Amino acid sequence: MRFTAFFSEPAARAVRRSGLCKFAVLVAVSGGGVVAYADASSNHTEFSQGTPKKKLVVLGTGWAGTSFLKNLDTSLYDVRVVSPRNYFAFTPLLPSVTCGTVEPRSIVEPIRSITQKKTGPVGFFEAECYKIDPANKKVLCRSSIGTNLDGNGEFELDYDYLVVALGAKSNTFNTPGVTEHCHFLKEIEDAQRIRRSVMDCFEKASLPSLSEEERKKNLHFIVVGGGPTGVEFSAALHDFIKEDLSKLYPDIKDLVKISLIEAADRLLTMFDKRITEFAEEKFKKDGIDVKMHYKVVKVSDKAITMTNTAAGEVNVPYGMVVWSTGIGTRPIMLDLMKEIGQGDRRVLATDEWLRVLGCENVYALGDCATITQRKVMEDICAIFKVAGKGNSGTLTVKEIKDVLDDIIERYPQVALYMKTKQMKDFSDLLKDSEGDSFKESVELDVERFKKALAQVDSKVKILPATAQVAAQEGEYLARCFNKMKKCEEKPEGPPRIRGTGRHRFKPFRYRHFGQFAPLGGGQTAAQLPYDWISIGHSTQWLWYSVYASKQVSWRTRFLVISDWMRKVVFGRDSSCI
Repeated sequence: MRFTAFFSEPAARAVRRSGLCKFAVLVAVSGGGVVAYADASSNHTEFSQGTPKKKLVVLGTGWAGTSFLKNLDTSLYDVRVVSPRNYFAFTPLLPSVTCGTVEPRSIVEPIRSITQKKTGPVGFFEAECYKIDPANKKVLCRSSIGTNLDGNGEFELDYDYLVVALGAKSNTFNTPGVTEHCHFLKEIEDAQRIRRSVMDCFEKASLPSLSEEERKKNLHFIVVGGGPTGVEFSAALHDFIKEDLSKLYPDIKDLVKISLIEAADRLLTMFDKRITEFAEEKFKKDGIDVKMHYKVVKVSDKAITMTNTAAGEVNVPYGMVVWSTGIGTRPIMLDLMKEIGQGDRRVLATDEWLRVLGCENVYALGDCATITQRKVMEDICAIFKVAGKGNSGTLTVKEIKDVLDDIIERYPQVALYMKTKQMKDFSDLLKDSEGDSFKESVELDVERFKKALAQVDSKVKILPATAQVAAQEGEYLARCFNKMKKCEEKPEGPPRIRGTGRHRFKPFRYRHFGQFAPLGGGQTAAQLPYDWISIGHSTQWLWYSVYASKQVSWRTRFLVISDWMRKVVFGRDSSCI
């Protein structure tokens, strides 16, 4: 997309003459910018004194939606929140809930408790959004508390801005029997059901009428998926059985078996290999049967069927199956994608400002969306034209260096590529492409410029669907909305340029602060920035401190810490409540 697609040629010349930084132009030519945020001419009067506030509808109260609400200045908008649950759940501790280490209420915070602390009123509706109508700027909702019986449960909301943070569902890969016979671990209710099911398996296996073969079947716990959730749940279940249930059920403790099934060649594929190897070795010592290269093809009420290249098809009886193989797209998101021309995708696409591609004033964040990062090679000609001076048709190394910081700001893959190749500046990129013929005084035409940046887009990455990403996206989008009023009341130059020449709202940039993998037995693995790997009991204390500090309120922080202390003193609760 060319520069003139956003500004007329006289306006473009005026921008160049003004000496503003080239970055704003680079944003414009690459399709970036936050039109909904910074269109000073169209929405300027909406926030003047006495005029109605714009309607902002937020769908979802997960990590992304709650982070957005916590950081949003709600006095600037008429805010409405729609969610089928009236609380936020700290999902990283769900495996602890399944085994009684942490109580369910300790990791949930009512949304109304969060919103009542805001500077402006926030309306909340406990309902499910079943359709998004971007053409008419409406969302259609249905109550989730039984009022549909009298016909009053459905309603619709108009919006000026829509923030979609609906999360994702568990991905079954259309495997027969999974939905009917397996447990998932996405919600508080899932964790409670798993906890009851574990105790039911032990109580049933204790009945005198069962044979030893039937007892073994009931005490066979299968976990499908070797990612963080599957590994953490397997470790938590092993500790629960070893430290608590073995004392309560001494006659059947030796019949218990835990199997972890993974289709790939190793566990925790997103972690460093050192952590993977430690986890596999520890599970082997703990007696957890880890099966690699096995694919589940069917689940019945009595057995799970899986295939392996060497073993062929295998039927394994079980007492309980927990399915943890990643996330899938919710039906409402599939309908929206079809409507806006994204029907060929698996997840909703946004730009780097979290704007949904193909929609106006609709933003998506969290697990329901992914950022489609702009590629350098798509804009290479426009970048070349903007960076040049005097329309000479060539660029000097100095001219490129003058705008390199702005190129990196718009295209982070450039910095990542240079870091990977241990390059300091653009001169190193030229040396890499020009070889021995490189000279500092060289002038590049567009073809040589393309050659220098040809490999950069290989470093474009898709962000992982984690709570850390969702929380940062919510915080970023809230900051942008908070600044919107000031930007529209005091427009500075053309819509996407401020006095310094910088874009008003920088693209979203994810900062990775590390990830944990609790492995049971008081040991945790941590992969932190700068390739720092820590494994052992000391890392478990780091895990405690980080997870306690990340709670959304002092109430939940106190409850979680007290639950950990209770477990040490009294053990885990084994009741079927």
